[in-house]
Amino acid sequence: MSLKKTTKRSHGTIAELNITPLLDLVFVLLIIFIITTPQLVNNLEMNLPSGKPPPPKKDKPKIARIEINATGVITLDGETVTVPQLKEKLSALKDANPDLPVVVKGADEVEFQGMVSVLDTLQQLEITKVGLATQ
Repeated sequence: MSLKKTTKRSHGTIAELNITPLLDLVFVLLIIFIITTPQLVNNLEMNLPSGKPPPPKKDKPKIARIEINATGVITLDGETVTVPQLKEKLSALKDANPDLPVVVKGADEVEFQGMVSVLDTLQQLEITKVGLATQ
C-alpha cells in the first residue's frame, strides 16, 4: 500500500507575484533621482564680469637678478659683486622691499660652491621668494 499525499487545489492557478510594474516604478524613481540630484549639489559660485574697467594694476615688483658665470663671477642686476658686497646690497634692497623677489641664474659650468654661497647668503638674509632660472 502506498500512501500518496494529495491536496486538492482550490485555485486553478498559483498566485504569482508579477514584478514588472515594481521594476517600472523603481526605474522611474531612479531616473527622477538622477535628474534632481545634480541641481541640489551644484553650488558653484561664479564671479561674472561686470561692465566696469579693471582696476589699475600696481607696479610690478623689482626683481633682483643674480647671475653666476662659469668662472664664479657674481653679478647683481648687471653689476659685478663679491659675496660680502652681495649681502650688503641685498640687505639694502630687502629693507626697501621686505618681500624682495630674487632670481638666481647659474651657468652650466659653474662650481657648486659658488651657487651654495649665493643661496646661503639669501637664506641668511631671510629672503624667501627665490627663483632659479634655467635656459
